[in-house]
Amino acid sequence: MTNSAGVTSKAGKRERLAAAAAQVFHEQGVEKTTIADIARSAGVPVGNVYYYFKTKDQLVQAALGAHARSLRDLIDALERHDAPRDRLKALVRGWVDQREVAAQSGCPTGTLAAELGKRGDGLDREVAAGMRELIDWVERQFAAMDRGDAAELAVALIASYQGISLLTNAFHDPELMVVEGRRLERWIDSLAG
Repeated sequence: MTNSAGVTSKAGKRERLAAAAAQVFHEQGVEKTTIADIARSAGVPVGNVYYYFKTKDQLVQAALGAHARSLRDLIDALERHDAPRDRLKALVRGWVDQREVAAQSGCPTGTLAAELGKRGDGLDREVAAGMRELIDWVERQFAAMDRGDAAELAVALIASYQGISLLTNAFHDPELMVVEGRRLERWIDSLAG
């Protein structure tokens, strides 16, 4: 076994723990989640978790990193669409495709932002940075559609998604997201004209 193989397995376990933390925090909330819950989800002995993460807050930071990587992957996939309108509509369709997840636990980033926002320990700013990255990307799409109000439209689109995620979760009704998704696609089309 070489050093590079050892590094790879360590990196793989760390990433697995970060992904598990993101998932379990989303499903249960940060405060209700234990390190044992994350270890179980990742398939890692509890004692091994402490080798990678000394505190639960470090796991929260790792989960935020997993969210950031997922967001960058999403943006990369959306950039494959030729027109900004098509990119925005693909974003909306992606949200709608995740409606069952939203019905169960809400938006992964939004629920984390709501919980961390109450703590005010700096982690709230980290989750806000991820949301800002998405808003900025959406703003660039609206700007490419020659919209002078691109910043306001970007906030409106993300706010619509966060709101419908909350309602979809509160009522456990995925159909709400389907209906809002159709409305948002029509709205995007009307802005491109």
